[in-house]
Amino acid sequence: MLADLLLLLFFAIISVIVFRWLHLSNIVAYLFTGFVLGPSLFNFLNAYHEIELIAEFGIVFLMFSLGLEFSLNKLIEMRRSVFGLGALQVIVSFFMFYFLSQLFDMSWQQSFTVAGILTMSSTAIIVKVLSDQQQLHSLRGRLAIAILLFQDLAVVPFLIIIPIIAMPQLEGGIVIPLIVAFVKGAFAVTVLLAIGRWVLPRFFDEMGKVRFDEIFILSNLFVTLLAAWFTQALGLSMALGAFLAGMMLAESHYRHQLSADIRPFKDILMAIFFISIGTLLSFEILRDNLGLLLMMVVGMMLAKILTITFAALIMKEKLVTSLGVGIALAQMGEFGFILVALASKYELLGQELSSLLIATGVISMSLTPVLVKYSQKIPREVLHHYEKVFRLQKTLPGQFSDHIIICGYGRVGQIVSRFLRTESLPFIVLDRDPMRVKEAREGGEKIEFGDASRREILLVAGIEKAKLLIITFNDLQRSLALLGQIRAINPDVKVLVRTKDDKGLDELYETGATEVVPEVLEGSLMLVAHVLFLSGIQRKKIMHRLDCERRIKYQHLHGFYYGEDTEIGKNTWAIEQIHAVVLPASSKLIDSFALLFHFNGVTIKSIHRQTGDEVSISEKTRFKAGDMVLLQGEKPDLLKAEQALQGKNYDSPV
Repeated sequence: MLADLLLLLFFAIISVIVFRWLHLSNIVAYLFTGFVLGPSLFNFLNAYHEIELIAEFGIVFLMFSLGLEFSLNKLIEMRRSVFGLGALQVIVSFFMFYFLSQLFDMSWQQSFTVAGILTMSSTAIIVKVLSDQQQLHSLRGRLAIAILLFQDLAVVPFLIIIPIIAMPQLEGGIVIPLIVAFVKGAFAVTVLLAIGRWVLPRFFDEMGKVRFDEIFILSNLFVTLLAAWFTQALGLSMALGAFLAGMMLAESHYRHQLSADIRPFKDILMAIFFISIGTLLSFEILRDNLGLLLMMVVGMMLAKILTITFAALIMKEKLVTSLGVGIALAQMGEFGFILVALASKYELLGQELSSLLIATGVISMSLTPVLVKYSQKIPREVLHHYEKVFRLQKTLPGQFSDHIIICGYGRVGQIVSRFLRTESLPFIVLDRDPMRVKEAREGGEKIEFGDASRREILLVAGIEKAKLLIITFNDLQRSLALLGQIRAINPDVKVLVRTKDDKGLDELYETGATEVVPEVLEGSLMLVAHVLFLSGIQRKKIMHRLDCERRIKYQHLHGFYYGEDTEIGKNTWAIEQIHAVVLPASSKLIDSFALLFHFNGVTIKSIHRQTGDEVSISEKTRFKAGDMVLLQGEKPDLLKAEQALQGKNYDSPV
């Protein structure tokens, strides 16, 4: 048993590292681990029964965590979308998959289970990917969350029904057992939610007063397992009790502490659960049914895209938004794997069907990051081909003079236009996103469809008589191309360019920009201005310092000490690092002039003697043994410069 666990954990670690490098979910890595170590391939595991018992607790803690993430306030706030769009999606998807399953000669019990499995989408993956892409609070993100919230609710009846329909047929049919099960379920929900509302808050208040972390963690585990035992004692699944336990604590102010305390247990046991699911995969079955598997993946994803899009359109959402949500939620979710495990436990699904369903889930979840990434672009392209309703030349007024042209109507373009409107300044906006143009025009905005980098579009927009043109999109190459067109038509018009950072700053000025505003760096300067003002520095002096910083091209905003978790290291604008190198006595550069040390892409920011004094770098400054030399540059260049300072691969010119 111990050897099996060690092997599981070791291979899981390797798999997670590889799959994270491939930008795939940990869940897929765990399923792959079970597939490789299981009986289908290498059959390295012996204690399958013990692993399945541990995996049962993995389901319990996973369901508890999902319940904790369930927000009743969010449910109430989004009730129209949740109980409208979410309910419609689950109902339409379920019946579509049910009737499709019937075409493959499945029993009604199997069709019911398969439909429930395929209807669910992945909450964990969708929330993470949307958060990473900063789309969680967009309209598409909110609609996706609404559907996922209802799916969280819909899993409860499936957890109740599947064990019942898996029972041998009883006299009098299955209606009575189902009614009894739902009565038990309603009783469990009522009891657990009542305890969560009136008993548990006081219980955790008392545990919190002890101020002993272990007591709080043990209390958390006790409550989770007690809820799971309670529903199991009623003849229902442990997963249902754990999920309800999480839900009843979701609105507690202990929610985040409970989640943090239980996470280590959840993560390890959840990993073992998904590994155990992976062992159900059969290489022979997948190999012999490869065509059917691909058909299931494509069919499931297309069916979910169509049903979710249809449901969203019924709720009067825009086509591009509806299609985007459908593409984002086209995968199978972690609830699906839990239902597969539950159905397999009751022998409701055979090994072949279980393997195909798990493989379908793995493939669809692997495709999710890419699908979510393009879930806006794909509908937009479709809309562009089928809704060509905008033509700039037909809609623009005839004459313009002394006006402002805004190129791009994203976040920055919209903010700029609002302030121009308050000052009654004449302006026109150009944007090549047909959906955005349509939405803005319906809202009464002065916007026209057109690619501003095209000469004829600029001419129609009145570039020859404009007093200012503002480039708001963050695309260096497009900005340079647009600047070239502008200067070829009107060399005198002022051009303001917004960029994310100062990459290409010199190139933009050389191409014809009047002013370049690096958004991130200017935001940092505003923060500095507030700090100085609140520290008592005069406003005039502050403005002078900011102007000086702009003139020297934001030199003080570059170069940072990096660590493993440095946030700015993930952004493209902060590409330079600061690195300290101590000059050894053996260095060839001892007594050489500091200004003669040249290394491509690296500059010396400062030199500190062993005494701690900073040396002013001048023509007479020489390196001394023990000097701490502060270098600035990109990481590969810094490593080479460090070797040079230490006397390797560098010949001093002196």
